[in-house]
Amino acid sequence: MGKVPNGEGRGGGGDTGAVEAVVSGAPAPSTLDHEGLDRYVRRLFAPEDDCLRAIRARADEAALPAIQLPPATARAVQILVRAIGARRVLEIGTLAGYSAVWIARALPADGRLLTLEIDPDRAAVARRSVEDAGVGARVEMRVGDALELMAAMDPQPPFDAIFLDADKERYCEYLEQAARLVRPGGLLLADNAFWRGGVLDPAESDELAAHIHRFNERVAADPRFEATILPVGDGLMVAVRR
Repeated sequence: MGKVPNGEGRGGGGDTGAVEAVVSGAPAPSTLDHEGLDRYVRRLFAPEDDCLRAIRARADEAALPAIQLPPATARAVQILVRAIGARRVLEIGTLAGYSAVWIARALPADGRLLTLEIDPDRAAVARRSVEDAGVGARVEMRVGDALELMAAMDPQPPFDAIFLDADKERYCEYLEQAARLVRPGGLLLADNAFWRGGVLDPAESDELAAHIHRFNERVAADPRFEATILPVGDGLMVAVRR
């Protein structure tokens, strides 16, 4: 077994600077076929049905950016939402409604997903997606600036889970609102936590990598959350509200 450095605090690691190399138990990264493994997960655990494939086609027809969640990441979000028995979920960034359908399918019949989208044209595409998927009764869509909409929300009753997948430069601001709106024991999930590997050296990457790295650091040090990043897709940050 690999040696773990001594330290107090969350996760047992006191020093968040230099990290001692430990045995991961996996082959060296250069030997892993990441694309092949993604296809393996998709085939076994995250197959798309006709409805989900239609959402992707609808997004292409509407000339929306190709930034839908990968199926494996969407499945991970869905499983986490289901695992905590979530009944009220908040999503930041709707796009064509792909992730909204995955999340809504994890909710009970009386569960509700509130999804926020700044662009009315995208919201119109997403409304069709959730209706065609048969989950329209569980999804409420609001159009506007997500930070303003979140700030106006009453934290009672709180949300069971909040999923961030919008403008990365405001992730730290979303964090503050999410901490106010999610219940103790609830989940904060955020996509693109790896930013295509840019977080390894944000100074040499792009501005968004620096924003994501700052967000990751802030969540890791935030006493209100217990968190980690799951290496699925482009990295899924998972935090439990204390």
